[in-house]
Amino acid sequence: MDETDDPMDMNKPGSGWSNGDIAPQLFPETRQGKLQLYSSQRRWLHLADGWSRVGGEGSTEFSRRTSFSSQGAKITEDVDQEARSVRALISQLCETFYRFGWATGTGGGVSIRVGGPEEGRPWRVFVAPSGIQKEDMIGDDIFELDMDRNVVVPPKTSGLRQSACTPLWYVVYRNRPTAKSVIHTHSMYAQLATLLDPTETSRALRITHLEMLKGVGHHAYDDILEVPIIDNRPSEDLLADQLEVAIQQYPKCNCVLVRRHGLYVWGDSWEQAKTQAESFDYLFQSAVEMKKLGLDPGFVPLHGTYRVDDNADEPNAKRVKVDGWNASGKVDNARDLGANSIPILPRDAKHLLLDIEGCTTAISFVKDTLFPYVLEHLDEYLNTLQPTEYNSLAHQLSEDLTPEQKSSNELDTKDCASMIRFMVTNDLKLASLKALQGKMWKSGYERGDLKGHVYSDVVHMLQWMQSHGVKVSIYSSGSVQAQKLLFGYSIHGDLCEFFYQHFDITTSGNKKEPSSYAAICETLEISPSDLVFCSDAEAELAAAKEAGVERSIMTIRPGNAPLTAQGSKAYPQVFSLLQLCGM
Repeated sequence: MDETDDPMDMNKPGSGWSNGDIAPQLFPETRQGKLQLYSSQRRWLHLADGWSRVGGEGSTEFSRRTSFSSQGAKITEDVDQEARSVRALISQLCETFYRFGWATGTGGGVSIRVGGPEEGRPWRVFVAPSGIQKEDMIGDDIFELDMDRNVVVPPKTSGLRQSACTPLWYVVYRNRPTAKSVIHTHSMYAQLATLLDPTETSRALRITHLEMLKGVGHHAYDDILEVPIIDNRPSEDLLADQLEVAIQQYPKCNCVLVRRHGLYVWGDSWEQAKTQAESFDYLFQSAVEMKKLGLDPGFVPLHGTYRVDDNADEPNAKRVKVDGWNASGKVDNARDLGANSIPILPRDAKHLLLDIEGCTTAISFVKDTLFPYVLEHLDEYLNTLQPTEYNSLAHQLSEDLTPEQKSSNELDTKDCASMIRFMVTNDLKLASLKALQGKMWKSGYERGDLKGHVYSDVVHMLQWMQSHGVKVSIYSSGSVQAQKLLFGYSIHGDLCEFFYQHFDITTSGNKKEPSSYAAICETLEISPSDLVFCSDAEAELAAAKEAGVERSIMTIRPGNAPLTAQGSKAYPQVFSLLQLCGM
């Protein structure tokens, strides 16, 4: 604050409930920065080039997503300035949400993260504190964390603790890799919207045919929006498991309602998150007011809609107004009624084939846990072998190497340790190495040194498939033995009972060859057209499709390789295997 400024002047924008009575050392920079922010040319602080439109790519200037938001160029010049800007922005957003009535009584909060793999640096996660008046928050009150929830830079203001929302913000960041901001509010209309079902058992709120559906992402005016509802708990950290399942089950919705509590909403930028928070609140208010009038917000109107019929044979196609949803009462509307971007398992499909890495299990588990385990315990294992066993292993390893590989200066073909380290380092998928790894992993699992990582949604998916008579099989480059060990000693217990068959490269061939999938279908005694295959690898999906497996689905998990432009269009995508399950 300038020396000429009167701290008691409530006409100064940014002045809080303290009337300037807070000791100035608590905000040496940010209080002044906040005043400057409000007197700048534009109200909202911008962090970087971004976009504020919610829609995707389109054909018109009004629907096309732009790479530049309305704010203009990036203003942060270094990491310190970036941190100050984010902290100031969070405090500004919290004050705004207080004015909206969304953050009364210290409720609600905001998290923003910057950086990440696309910028070639770690994420910086900024979170609001708990128990502080949101209208008086300043940048000095904000925590900076890493993606492991470690405090990197604590707030300058002493005596603060992280928001109770913090674990939930991380649930969103883990399950929506592109999310840059998460907002939690105690909006009155969000709370009331969870009570429109008097039994309080509904899993989702349905809303359709409202203009503001365009503002929440992935939906048009005549789409049906389903906002998941989870039950409230005594403390917010206990909501994490429910929130994760809801996010996975409703991939089109960027919001989750908490019954008798509020909502969580997120976006690929803070602008998008704020836009969607406002749009969702408008829709929830509409739903509450419609209920008062005796109207169901999820009911598709029978009249007053229209569609445009584009007939290739008639270049001067006209807009035709008809009765019914998408003209279902007047024309053949099978295309509209059958459209479903969520690839739910077809009712007639009884065989599901799953990859492991990047599908049921994090890629990092194999590369960061299993492979290093072999190298760390290799000498210990080799020392237990008898001379004949050692020589036999050396022969097997050498036989699997090509002449070019054997000529490498990095290995000694008479030394087992040298050959094994060479194979692991170069990620060679050889039968002799797989057999050795399987033996060592078996010992590690049995001793309790290893626990197989399996995503939480996989367990629920397997239970659903079993109850609906769908046979689930595994096809991985890892050996059948390694597969059974991973699932048999998983962090969720023994899951082997849920699997019908196991396939690997020794039993069925290379995963990038169409003949491998034909061989699997022959073993299963089904036609390739009857198989559903899920993998994170485009080459594998392409090979399966060439073999006649038309139902090939791409799994999107944290840490998976980015999709190519061609791959993103060629295959349906799921963020959770629960998306394969019917409701």
